[in-house]
Amino acid sequence: MKVRIVHYDSAWPHLFRERAERLRRALGDVALRIDHIGSTSVPGLPAKPIIDIQISVATFEPLDAYRLPLESLGYVFRSANPERTKRFFREAPGERREHVHVRKAGSWGEQFALLFRDYMRSHQMEAAAYAELKRELAQQYREERHVYTDAKGPFIWDVMRRANDWSQDVGWEPGPSDM
Repeated sequence: MKVRIVHYDSAWPHLFRERAERLRRALGDVALRIDHIGSTSVPGLPAKPIIDIQISVATFEPLDAYRLPLESLGYVFRSANPERTKRFFREAPGERREHVHVRKAGSWGEQFALLFRDYMRSHQMEAAAYAELKRELAQQYREERHVYTDAKGPFIWDVMRRANDWSQDVGWEPGPSDM
């Protein structure tokens, strides 16, 4: 699949909210948090038009506690996901692109996604630099999604060093769940 970066779409928060409401009904208390993460969660930031949703759970086991409700909504479990710190689901075939990242509440991965999002929301110059980098890399690696993702890594880690300092300065904690 080609890497395609589009202008920010003010519908993205609404699309997240629609999905998150369905997820909340299906998952109930199994989902401790449901958050909009990734570039589509940062107002004004161009992005791949994929809604990223993070669901925080107390534990990964039993898998069926969240797998069955997600599958009942049409999400497809990607058991071959190599990241051991999350469980990954995608939209049903033919549906609008969505990524559902299930992570343990309080885990490093969960906090990373939330801190990166909150830092970018609070630092427009950083978000603008990220947007420019994403456009350049999308042009360069249009046919190589994994290379595109890996190429963003050094920038993201630089941002996270600054985000860590910022988090200490402001006493950052994740705010309330988006849903």
